[in-house]
Amino acid sequence: MAAITREEVAHLARLARLAVTDEELDRFAGQLDVILQAVARVGEVAAADIPPTSHSVPLTNVLREDVVVPGLDREEALAGAPDAAEHRFRVPRILDEEV
Repeated sequence: MAAITREEVAHLARLARLAVTDEELDRFAGQLDVILQAVARVGEVAAADIPPTSHSVPLTNVLREDVVVPGLDREEALAGAPDAAEHRFRVPRILDEEV
């Protein structure tokens, strides 16, 4: 596999609208080459007879049945509120109203 060139890195930088120095071009070329070699190695290992996986261990979804249970009525819900007004929770204003 051929190494990625400075010109290719410069082209990628232009496409991404990144300003890179000559020193960064050399450093990024080396780093990208290592990444591309690692990806190529993974591609060599992948085989058609190995199924793709999303997790290293098998997962089973455990779901419970939906059961309707009674909720709190308005008075019970507001009973624990520090302040209530007009059957609602009353909270400090954080935004000014602009009309």
